[in-house]
Amino acid sequence: MCGIAGYIGKAKIDEARVFKTLDIMKNRGPDSRQFMSFGRDGMNVALLHARLSIIDLDVRSNQPFVIGDYAVVYNGEIYNYVEIKDELEKKGVKFNTTSDTEVLLRAYMEYGTRCVEFFEGMWAFAIYNQKDGTLFLSRDRFAEKPLYIYRTDDAVYFASEIKFLKLLSGRSFTVNTKQILRYLVNGYKSLYKKNETFFNEIEEIPYATNLTIDRRLGMSFRKYWEPSCRPEKMSIEEAVEGVRQRLIESVKIRLRSDVPLAFCLSGGIDSASLVSIAVKEFGCDIASFSIIESDERYNEYDNIMATVNDLGCRHTLIELHHEQSLSRLRELVRYHDVPVATITYFVHSLLSEAISGSGYRVAFSGTAADELFTGYYDHFILHLYEIRNHPDYGKYLSDWQRNIQVFVRNPLLRNPNLYMEDRNMRKHVFDESEEFQTYLTRDFFEPFTEHHFCDSLLRNRMMNELFHEATRVILHEDDLNSMKYSIENRSPYLDSRLFDFAYSIPAEYLIVGGFGKYILREAMKGILNDKVRLDRQKKGFNASIDSIIDFKDEDTRNYLLEDNPIYDIIKRDCIESLIDRDFFPNSHSKFMFSFINAKMFYEING
Repeated sequence: MCGIAGYIGKAKIDEARVFKTLDIMKNRGPDSRQFMSFGRDGMNVALLHARLSIIDLDVRSNQPFVIGDYAVVYNGEIYNYVEIKDELEKKGVKFNTTSDTEVLLRAYMEYGTRCVEFFEGMWAFAIYNQKDGTLFLSRDRFAEKPLYIYRTDDAVYFASEIKFLKLLSGRSFTVNTKQILRYLVNGYKSLYKKNETFFNEIEEIPYATNLTIDRRLGMSFRKYWEPSCRPEKMSIEEAVEGVRQRLIESVKIRLRSDVPLAFCLSGGIDSASLVSIAVKEFGCDIASFSIIESDERYNEYDNIMATVNDLGCRHTLIELHHEQSLSRLRELVRYHDVPVATITYFVHSLLSEAISGSGYRVAFSGTAADELFTGYYDHFILHLYEIRNHPDYGKYLSDWQRNIQVFVRNPLLRNPNLYMEDRNMRKHVFDESEEFQTYLTRDFFEPFTEHHFCDSLLRNRMMNELFHEATRVILHEDDLNSMKYSIENRSPYLDSRLFDFAYSIPAEYLIVGGFGKYILREAMKGILNDKVRLDRQKKGFNASIDSIIDFKDEDTRNYLLEDNPIYDIIKRDCIESLIDRDFFPNSHSKFMFSFINAKMFYEING
């Protein structure tokens, strides 16, 4: 896990800008920061790298890493590098390190741009080929690792973070007001609906995409993998065993590390399963870290301690408080270069800080289990629609009514016939957006859209959440929060083989007996403690805005209402009215958090 940046263009890049960029890359790479420059046929290339050493800690694996005419800068982990290395050695390839970096570059030299099809992992990398002057960039299947580009008529810049692009190019970027409006009105799930960022000039390379830049700056994008849903005939026992085997294997290869490991632990089945596999299947000596929230809507203390006590792992509890929350949030917005998406990721930053402070360099999270196995309350209603003609539909319905309906707060999702009445209903995704439009000083309306992956309403919704809505935002925040504290974040549910199998399971098996994630729960029988494994209520890794910000404090109120460019697009009296409330419903809590972040973003980028 590292930071990368680079340039290809007609002019020679200013080395002073290179050194300034390397300096601010130190969070991502505290162990080594280096660069190389190349010139050919009037075209110049610079590759910058900052290293956080995880595998093969020796300086021989520092980057830019060069073999012959090829040089690579790389951020991420190729978890199956051991298996790929074995195959290459059978072909006669000799290795000089034990790093996955060398495996990546030698795989490229052997297979060309097809090398990414063999990789299981997370990555953003750039390989310069001095023979033909091409620069090859790639981003992993799920967009775990960030890769931004900025292009002009005479150059293309790339980087792990927007601030690197600013310094390396010496340019200022302009705020994309439309993205701010999306964030405020439609919420964080709208941020990856369009191919836009918070700055007009910045692009993000899409997930599962290669980019080749030739010596004339011609750019060619190619999608090397497309997610799909292909249900197969199998028994429920085969589905359970298939998930069990693949999840255990996913954790196994992600445990590969030459530094100690830590786990983010919530009260849910997702993260608790990973910790339990690491301890019970592989005998790992690990530490877990958890946030404790006093708001009972989000308090998971009992479940967290059930897992800790079952495993006997070292554990750290972190409690939320108001002190210095605004200054901490401003620091996060500055580091992220964009507004922080949700309260969850303010909270997550506390976890990252604690993990780093305890000396760990790798942290595991349970990201994307919901999108693989059904984890949200609307999935239950979509599932009822999916099996509406099933002979046991009545039992599925009564199981939901008896076991789940009581937990559902959103009135829309308490209607079991919701999608039978309107299969296009998505109002809950952009929750309360019609009200938030009235807070604006200008007209803004962007209707809900979603990508068509497959004909299954349930599976298509889950894949949109994974590739265009919730998971994309989570991964962006996970990466920046972790790297701020020089930590690598690993997400075992984002394994392509596990994904392919999960999306081959017949829909009827996904929810059984009123249990969402039924297949995952059954797969974890005997590994995960039953208190967590059989808990139906979903609280989520979240917090109330009142837990971190004291709106009754006069200084806080004055700060929120002071002059700021945000009030060119938001009515001040609407914010004043919200501040005066005694209680924030969930959607308004999210809006106020977004407003505060947008205000800080304008302060920093005004």
